[in-house]
Amino acid sequence: SKWAAFLCVGLAYFIIAVIIPLVWLKSKGESGHWTKDGFIWGLGAGTCGALGALGIITAISSGGSPSYVMPIVFGGAPVVNTLVSMWMGKLFGQATNGFYLGIILVGLGTVGVFYNKPEKADAGADKAAVAAKETQDAEETLADKAGALGMIIGGICLTVLCWGSYGSVLHKSQAKMAGSRLRPLLCVGLAYFLIAVLVPIFIIISSETEVAWSTSGVTWSIIAGSCGAVGALGIILSFTFGGRPSFVMPIVFGGAPIINTLIFVNTNNTDPVNWMFVVSLTVVILGAITTLVCAPKPGKPAHPPVDANPFDVIDENDSQETAADADNAA
Repeated sequence: SKWAAFLCVGLAYFIIAVIIPLVWLKSKGESGHWTKDGFIWGLGAGTCGALGALGIITAISSGGSPSYVMPIVFGGAPVVNTLVSMWMGKLFGQATNGFYLGIILVGLGTVGVFYNKPEKADAGADKAAVAAKETQDAEETLADKAGALGMIIGGICLTVLCWGSYGSVLHKSQAKMAGSRLRPLLCVGLAYFLIAVLVPIFIIISSETEVAWSTSGVTWSIIAGSCGAVGALGIILSFTFGGRPSFVMPIVFGGAPIINTLIFVNTNNTDPVNWMFVVSLTVVILGAITTLVCAPKPGKPAHPPVDANPFDVIDENDSQETAADADNAA
């Protein structure tokens, strides 16, 4: 059940990204402050994260394998991330040849990853089970296969769009709350609670299909949600100490598919990895990094007043708009 798995992911986010930040803020507090805009941008980031997680679960539950679903996601998301950053900074007219080269590399690498994906080995498999699987595959209609493929592609596209927007939106939230770390994380957790806890509970209760809950399934889903929540905190911390989406996200999107592939190969009985898969994965990573590194950057922000809070200019786009307003006023 994808909704049961989604619910467990949401519960993990609720514990790590809502309860823990609330306790910390109440007991110790931190720098920064709540703002309406920061809260809205934080909810937006959490919505992107939650819908992206739903896309992943949909793709995998429809028959997609993490061996190619995740590399395609982490290859396409940087392109979306860059396009969102360019749109927010009004930088489309400054795109370079390197930027377009990165997009082409991601596309070529994605096709290679899909066609050369690692497969589970059949060696030693029970002959009766293999025969039954072949019979089942033969009975499947073309419409069923097309429908499953459509769900896989749709899930991947949803995740690419949402996770590609995630970093820039989260950075905006932190900027609007004067560099706070826990407040944006809390907003992300609240969005996950609304989308990944309340919605699945409603669907599961109203559905006539029974969910086959299992300790193993719940445990792995909670681990997945915990990885996502801790990853969100890691991105926020990197922004806090001066990181920008322009170089933080290339490292994230470049390293994540490597970790994903290593985990998949080591936790599944797979055939030896095709060398073309390794080459294609490398092309995806290089394309993702090239896209983000070569993306046009906003100009230098205007210098803040001497007594200004340094986090007031953490957002490059806000600073650029402020400078433009000052010029117009002059």
